[in-house]
Amino acid sequence: MIGHWINGQTLVPEGSRCQPVYNPATGQVTEQVVLADTAIVDQAIAAAAAAAPEWAETAPLRRARVMFRFKELLDQHHREIAALITAEHGKVFSDAMGEVTRGIEVVEFACGMPQLLKTQFSDNIGGGIDNYNLRQPLGVTAGITPFNFPFMVPMWMAPLALATGNSFILKPSERDPSCSLLIARLLKQAGLPDGVFNVVQGDKTAVDRLISHPQVAALSFVGSTPIAEYIYSEGTRHGKRVQALGGAKNHLVVMPDANLEQAVDALMGAAYGSAGERCMAISVAVAVGAVADDLVQALIPRVKALRIGNGMDEQSEMGPVITAAHKEKIKSYIQKGKEEGAQCLVDGSELTVAGHEQGFFLGGTLFDHVREGMTIHREEIFGPVLCVVRVPDFAAALELINLHEFGNGVSLFTSDGNTAREFSRRVQVGMVGVNVPIPVPMAWHSFGGWKRSLFGDLHAYGEDGVRFYTRYKSVMQRWPDSIAKGAEFTMPVAK
Repeated sequence: MIGHWINGQTLVPEGSRCQPVYNPATGQVTEQVVLADTAIVDQAIAAAAAAAPEWAETAPLRRARVMFRFKELLDQHHREIAALITAEHGKVFSDAMGEVTRGIEVVEFACGMPQLLKTQFSDNIGGGIDNYNLRQPLGVTAGITPFNFPFMVPMWMAPLALATGNSFILKPSERDPSCSLLIARLLKQAGLPDGVFNVVQGDKTAVDRLISHPQVAALSFVGSTPIAEYIYSEGTRHGKRVQALGGAKNHLVVMPDANLEQAVDALMGAAYGSAGERCMAISVAVAVGAVADDLVQALIPRVKALRIGNGMDEQSEMGPVITAAHKEKIKSYIQKGKEEGAQCLVDGSELTVAGHEQGFFLGGTLFDHVREGMTIHREEIFGPVLCVVRVPDFAAALELINLHEFGNGVSLFTSDGNTAREFSRRVQVGMVGVNVPIPVPMAWHSFGGWKRSLFGDLHAYGEDGVRFYTRYKSVMQRWPDSIAKGAEFTMPVAK
């Protein structure tokens, strides 16, 4: 039974609703996760609220030292965390190891919080007055995280929230919840006071209570666009600061002057890595001009040759998708693509893996002659499906991308510097790669898209993350000996 973590200890209330957790490679139930009711969420919020004031008053350097110890513990448990990810999510172990590394990098960034919280001071702006600013914690904060990165995405949120002086409640995906409790135990071992970090397992009931509870000051979310829109609208309606990262339909443009071998390598990893269950996965290849035929002919044998199997098998390049229901959803998109006239060159919808016949496996699927407006181009599939769209020139490629409702990530493969510069400046997408297929920013930059891929003003982690988890305050001060006698009735100005 996978329970909650409240006030420094695990909690499995009797009579709780439960939901099965599967090993996607075998299709077998491995655990049951308890689902929080409103009372459990309230209990977690009460613990976080009680712990928040003292933690906020803790010196930033002492908070950072907890993050240093936490980072050391994560390094020691790196393989254990990755194995949990593979067992519950299904991604191959090497990919899970990479996820853990990227999460640890944000913890390393949070270790520098004393420097990041330094602010500005203006001496003697006039009349003996000094002006300076502060960044202060918000109080109780919460994060709602997706199944596809059960470790990395919580690390986008919790370390920055904690290091800036907030308490934090994590609501992980109920599909792969085990990482959340290991994170909690390691934070306690690192010296984090009880109540500062809490975990509530759950579904919409837990989410809605986090949204509505008056003591939760801020919510961060990563997931699909419909849920991101819901959380943003409901959260802001309840007076909360909200950062909601939604869906994506990421394009990779292949110019005629691109190195074709590099472009194909990039598309294979970016489209089929983690079975396409990444918000930064490339799901559309935009072939410009005469490169289209060569690109497609190079992709076909590579997609057919994908090594698919149990994620712990070192030979596997791609594992299963998360659930049987998600597998069926992806298969319905493949069928829709065929019905709408796209040419299915490689169909992975009926793949079975020997020895894992009950696992949630799909093979790689490749479509050609996909057109703007087709369902498989318009909607996020979140599976191992790559669509090739043919366009005549660079201008048409740019227009195709800019017309799409999502603006999360995009990539351009070219050998021409001017083309790359024009693309980077003109494309209406938040994260851009030039000869880089998955342009996920490093921990000291910030992650987030444009358009319907991000709701809220601030991106995740990096300096935007510090701003999200703190409240700006400006202070002007003057001392009695510099204060002139008599009331002033005019607007104060510098003197």
